[in-house]
Amino acid sequence: MHVLLTLPKLVYRGMVWLANSPKTLLLSYSMLIVICGVLYHHFEERTIGDSIWWAVVTASTVGYGDISPKTWQARVMAGILISVMVLLVIPLITAHFASRLIVDNDAFRHEEQEELKANLRRVRTLLEEMAARQGVVTSEGSADPPAASSGPADSGPPRP
Repeated sequence: MHVLLTLPKLVYRGMVWLANSPKTLLLSYSMLIVICGVLYHHFEERTIGDSIWWAVVTASTVGYGDISPKTWQARVMAGILISVMVLLVIPLITAHFASRLIVDNDAFRHEEQEELKANLRRVRTLLEEMAARQGVVTSEGSADPPAASSGPADSGPPRP
């Protein structure tokens, strides 16, 4: 079973790597266009300029129709190119730009989160020391504050 999941895991890791790096995403898009253009040139015996134009038009799914594949190899490649663009490249580009637009500027950075954690640990230590000096028993490692004692000072109505 592990062997069957190896390829999907590698594909997923590759997609995450591409999605998180716009430079590699654009580079892979450009390489895809050039490779498909060269293959189209080989299959259809067109000029390299026409072949690259065909690859760009096909990849963008505009498909002007001025150049269309005649051989079965070029048609298969066109199907793969369109599928890769529609199912992978365009969604990855869209997701990357959408994630850049949806940024919470009020969110804490990692360093700030670590500083807050350290400060909370210090406050907890100080509170435990104060509770120990006052004789209040706290449960070790509990996040709940110690319960208030019900002595003579608390003779008023209960607090909510």
